[in-house]
Amino acid sequence: MIDPKIEAYIESYSTTESEVLKELNRQTHLRTFYPRMLSGHIQGKFLEMVCHMIQPKRALEIGTFTSYSAIAMAQGLTDDAIIFTIEVNEEMESFIREFIAKSGMDKKIKLLMGNALEIIPTLNETFDLVFIDADKEQYVDYYKIAKEKLKPGGFIIADNVIWSGKVLEKSNRIDKETQGIVAFNECVKNDPDVEQVMLSIRDGLLLIRKK
Repeated sequence: MIDPKIEAYIESYSTTESEVLKELNRQTHLRTFYPRMLSGHIQGKFLEMVCHMIQPKRALEIGTFTSYSAIAMAQGLTDDAIIFTIEVNEEMESFIREFIAKSGMDKKIKLLMGNALEIIPTLNETFDLVFIDADKEQYVDYYKIAKEKLKPGGFIIADNVIWSGKVLEKSNRIDKETQGIVAFNECVKNDPDVEQVMLSIRDGLLLIRKK
């Protein structure tokens, strides 16, 4: 969505990735089929900065892929904070655990493998921050269940809300993932319990605050 020259300029004036995130970025491209799912440098730094700003004691991530975003957020957490990160793809577990250990953030990151919609209701926690970046068809379901666990004044950040511009398509034949994102954006827009702002970072982030 951004001119590559502008993107390069943005990166050159942003704090560089930690060494472990650089390695994770490279290994994700070498070892996975869909490396584009990685949060990446700028989005990762933004998530880290959000954690520095609001200092959540309990954070939740729905969909971690290779753990880049979880590690980035953990870098912004205080020593007594925890991020619970959920991943459904069991084939990624060893990769995820490898880099969580390398990052030195294993005391701050609690990895949970399985279906987020089944796991979240079992968590005896309330959260200050939730990051949603999983199956796009289920974004509305993730949002509703996460909001129930979110403290008043807490934040939800949802990734891919621009979805490469597909959200602008009017055809009834748009794919189910695009339909899921469109439905989610409309759901949040019409929810009186929250206020929100959409940001054009990478593939679009929706920053939501629970009133």
